[in-house]
Amino acid sequence: MVFRQYINDLKNEFSGYNAQKFSKDLLGGLTVAAVALPLALAFGVGSGATAASGLVTAILAGIVIGTFSGASFQISGPTGAMTAILIMLVQKYGLNGIFVAGFMAGIILIIAGIFKLGRIISFIPSSVITGFTSGIAIIIALGQLDNFFGVTSTGDLAVSKLFSYFINGFHPNIPTLLLGLLVIVIMVIWPKKWNSKFPSSLASLIIVLIVNHFVKFNVAVVGEIPKSIFLQDRLSLSSIPLNQLWDFFVPALSIAALAMIESLLCGASAGKLKNEKMNGDRELIAQGIGNMIIPFFGGVPATAAIARTSVAIKSGCETRIGGIIHAIGLLLSMFLLAPVMSAIPLSALAGVLMVTSWRMNDWENIHYIFDYKFKTGMAKFFITMIATVFLDLTQAIIIGVAFSAFLIVVRLADIDITISEVENERLEKIGINISQVPKHIRVAYLTGSIFFAVVEKLKNQLSQLENTTVLIISMRGVPIIDVSGVQALTELVLNLQENGTSIMLTSVQPKVMKILKQGRLIDIIGEENVFESAEYAIVCANNKHIYEKVKA
Repeated sequence: MVFRQYINDLKNEFSGYNAQKFSKDLLGGLTVAAVALPLALAFGVGSGATAASGLVTAILAGIVIGTFSGASFQISGPTGAMTAILIMLVQKYGLNGIFVAGFMAGIILIIAGIFKLGRIISFIPSSVITGFTSGIAIIIALGQLDNFFGVTSTGDLAVSKLFSYFINGFHPNIPTLLLGLLVIVIMVIWPKKWNSKFPSSLASLIIVLIVNHFVKFNVAVVGEIPKSIFLQDRLSLSSIPLNQLWDFFVPALSIAALAMIESLLCGASAGKLKNEKMNGDRELIAQGIGNMIIPFFGGVPATAAIARTSVAIKSGCETRIGGIIHAIGLLLSMFLLAPVMSAIPLSALAGVLMVTSWRMNDWENIHYIFDYKFKTGMAKFFITMIATVFLDLTQAIIIGVAFSAFLIVVRLADIDITISEVENERLEKIGINISQVPKHIRVAYLTGSIFFAVVEKLKNQLSQLENTTVLIISMRGVPIIDVSGVQALTELVLNLQENGTSIMLTSVQPKVMKILKQGRLIDIIGEENVFESAEYAIVCANNKHIYEKVKA
């Protein structure tokens, strides 16, 4: 079924494909390659692996994931968000730990796609995602301080490394710092209109290379870039520690969860730009296939990249051929530009990552949340961001979603119960004239969901009625009721009936009515006491003969 849908999508995508469309894919793909090259090198180093690992990841992800992607526009490769997980993983298990966890994450992603979890992103609030992204940006920036300043820190977490500077001393290497600052300045002042033709990250690295060629600073550089897509450090079947696989499950789950979130978010965002809907389930399968293959070449885990995908669309890429061409461009650069790339200072790549981490924040959404003072949105943002920085990334998402669910429960618990006496004016509007409506008939209007959190409030307000022989409960404003709500209503109705109060129900929504019947509450009240509107219930409560006449 998945394969058949994939073939049909390819037929639609390449319908009418010609030389003109190919030229757009070619130019767009080469533009994306120019953007991806410095980022691939930077993310490779930032992940704790090598620049070559980042390059290999971008090449394979562009070809493999791009070929099977759930949309024509997705560009995948190493990303800044992923480095936050990988840097901690490599410190604990070494490079092989990245390869094993990445391979396992690929299996998890394929399973997620098969079980159709492609819509899971819709269950994560935007404030949580924004906080998560900002937290990752902080981790990336903190993780690059060593390379940027030319110093050495200690500790497992990015925050603990920061504190180690105060304990062990902080003595930056001035030449290293100057080159990193030069990159940041160039990327910040680089005109936007130039950036579309020549990316600022690539321009800054070229300028730094030229400067360092003449001044010859003694700084740490990228080092040898092998002219091979098969790196010396890579996964092999014999290097998979079968007796330790459980140790890698949580890191693999974190990688898979992040790949899922980033890829689906990218598809949703970029799909609006291209007016094309992505097949989320197939995208997860494509990400899974890619991440299972990449470790065997020495690459790091990949995800869809929002920045590179948007560049592809804006550069005019028509089909997934553009993404494949971008990968071929990176492959050629590995063979042609390896000596040049090997001389790039690590502080320059750190500068690229610092600017990238700043720009990866969803500033539009952040401004919206804070400018309009959405208190719950601000709380979700800060809690998720702090949890991301100080805890595991998967835990941060769970905490953010759990906190959001808690806020929803608190808001839903605010059920509105309005009890009023009957007004003749309302009856006259529908053509019913009653000389005098007895005061012992009251109407209770319920607005909100009835579930476990509102049970006590419901009991307290409806059980304290005095001088009421007929209580009409209007449930037009009740969209949801759970088991606790049905039990509370049943108990309330029985108590009122024992005290001589008759109960009538009106305006019950179909889904709520189904639950009330299932809980046998309608049997207790009686089908004859359930009405379409409060007005008819009032007439029947006052005089059943008149009600039957009006109804007829």
